[in-house]
Amino acid sequence: MNIDISQVQAFHGHMCPGLAIGIRVAEKALQEMGERPGDEQVVAIVETNNCAVDAVQFITGCTFGKGNLIHLDYGKNAFRFIRRRDNKAIRIIIRPQASGTTSMEQEGLMKRWRTGTVTDAEKQQAELIQRQRIEWILSAPLDELLEVQEIQTNAPPAAKIFNSVPCDACGEKTMETRLHMLEGKVYCPECYENILLRGN
Repeated sequence: MNIDISQVQAFHGHMCPGLAIGIRVAEKALQEMGERPGDEQVVAIVETNNCAVDAVQFITGCTFGKGNLIHLDYGKNAFRFIRRRDNKAIRIIIRPQASGTTSMEQEGLMKRWRTGTVTDAEKQQAELIQRQRIEWILSAPLDELLEVQEIQTNAPPAAKIFNSVPCDACGEKTMETRLHMLEGKVYCPECYENILLRGN
């Protein structure tokens, strides 16, 4: 599979271990689901909101706007993919060693580097460790990095287009399925929350 890493990096804005993980997850997903599918044919359900998701989005073509990229706020490096035509479904998780083996000393250095409390020499050392992690992730055999689990689930329905209705407080059009009714008026979620907070 030929993935242009420079394009993924340009889309995300920088290269980091998280983006590298996402590249490999997307690579494995396409191996399992088939080549990059047609519009909305594969659904990605991501259990994190870290850098990896940008690579998954860019490479697989699953996007929030099309409704076939769904975020579950579980804080886990886990990614589900469902093929609509036959409901084939997998969950890809990151093996513990995927972050690279580092000593406690190196972990401390990386933490200080992320908070900007390192000397110039330590910064160079941290950047080298970071590059080595990225290189290892991008070159390691997929089976060493990732575990693929077969799961039983159905793809969520394709994205639907709903009418938009003006909010009776702010006047902004809001998808009708998101409106709240109170005392005969309809409110967008933000205005509804504000009304409840004010108690009137």
